[in-house]
Amino acid sequence: MSAVYLLAIDQGTTSSRAIVFARDGSIVGSAQREFRQHFPAEAWVEHDADEIWQVTLAVCREALTDAGVAATDIAGCGITNQRETTVIWDRATGRPVHRAIVWQDRRTADWCREHGGDEREGWLQARTGLLLDPYFSATKIRWLLDNVDGVRQRAEAGELAFGTIDTWLLWQLTNGREHATDASNASRTLLFNIHSQDWDDELLAFFGVPRALLPEVHDNAADFGTIDADHLGAAIPVGGMVGDQQGALVGQACFEPGMVKSTYGTGCFLVLNLGREAVTSRHRLLTTVGYRLNGETTYALEGSIFVAGAAIQWLRDALHLIEQAPETQAMAESIDGTDGVYLVPAFTGLGAPYWDPEARGAIFGLTRDTGIKQIVRAALESTCYQTRDLVEAIGDDAVTPTELRVDGGMVANDWVCHCLADVLQMPVARPAVIETTALGAAYLAGLQAGVYDSLEEIGALWRAQQTFAPQREAAAMQGLYDGWLEAVRRVRSE
Repeated sequence: MSAVYLLAIDQGTTSSRAIVFARDGSIVGSAQREFRQHFPAEAWVEHDADEIWQVTLAVCREALTDAGVAATDIAGCGITNQRETTVIWDRATGRPVHRAIVWQDRRTADWCREHGGDEREGWLQARTGLLLDPYFSATKIRWLLDNVDGVRQRAEAGELAFGTIDTWLLWQLTNGREHATDASNASRTLLFNIHSQDWDDELLAFFGVPRALLPEVHDNAADFGTIDADHLGAAIPVGGMVGDQQGALVGQACFEPGMVKSTYGTGCFLVLNLGREAVTSRHRLLTTVGYRLNGETTYALEGSIFVAGAAIQWLRDALHLIEQAPETQAMAESIDGTDGVYLVPAFTGLGAPYWDPEARGAIFGLTRDTGIKQIVRAALESTCYQTRDLVEAIGDDAVTPTELRVDGGMVANDWVCHCLADVLQMPVARPAVIETTALGAAYLAGLQAGVYDSLEEIGALWRAQQTFAPQREAAAMQGLYDGWLEAVRRVRSE
């Protein structure tokens, strides 16, 4: 099959991106735009869902132009998205009832504490693979139902629709004809039973969420409807939808149990393919749907770091220590170490394996000799240390990986990849196409469209652009990691 193209929409936490892929996974056109972040109170994070839609539509049009292809040349569209971010809108008008509440938002932390406890956590984990935490969609939905005038009554009357960002975009792209999500996104809501693969009535009752709000749940490669011709110039079938981290799992061709990938964007997310068995973590990692194809579920174990690339944005936008993220590589390379400086970027709490929403960020080890370079390098190192936290937990829960496949914007930085290999003491493989989240969505759309026959065919397309081997001694890295663990201990609320 020649001259076949796939469109991927990659709607992230700070920007929307659209990429046109050729059948072999190469990029032929792309566009990206940032959008505004809203912080109405401490630890609250919101997005304007209408702005996300307009920015996403614009980059789709720009990507087609950049690729020099028409909508009629696109065999299918895949959507991947920032997960857990919550939108409720009016079914009649398509207007959101409130700004979207972002996955990073911690406004429901008190509710989670009040309704938690070991017994409740065990009950939730057994059904959902998740923990009772503000991170997930359910408590965000409940907050909207209870705090925006008239929303609960209208939701119970069936007048409103809930969706994570994939569902919101699908609704807009199809002009309100489709209200659907996929199993990977549904598995991040705390409302979806990952064993029965359906919305769970007992969970809905616990969180006070009316079933009438919820979208239909499909496989990751399925008929999600058709993009209206008015948007891009011709109708395009939407054949793939997947949460961003599961999208990267597919894009990295981690199709065998024990394979693991880690994506470095705003946050960092490490995902291990578990195969058909849903292992329960002893380290508060998340058991989630990796992907569901032809009705068969592949499970995954996930560790979530809330702040990775966001720490570099903070250095740029809040502290003004750098002008552009790429500057950080040369700054880190120009010094031998941080001279004992550790930056713990717990700006919105700590994610896995700590799950401490009350922890806050800190910089330790400052002296009169500390300069901008030490702080910048400490920020980069913090991502590597947090990754080791996850790798050690996953190794104890399931299996210790022998190679880490990495992707996302941060791994364009060679120094970060070298640092990861040293801290983890294992090879780190960077693929030829680092936009693997979008690539995974495109592959799923291609499966649905018949562009690909199987996962094996997709797996054969994966190529490493560079593999980074450990260069520093394990003992030296252990000493540095011990310093990190002490810094984390000092910021924790427990």
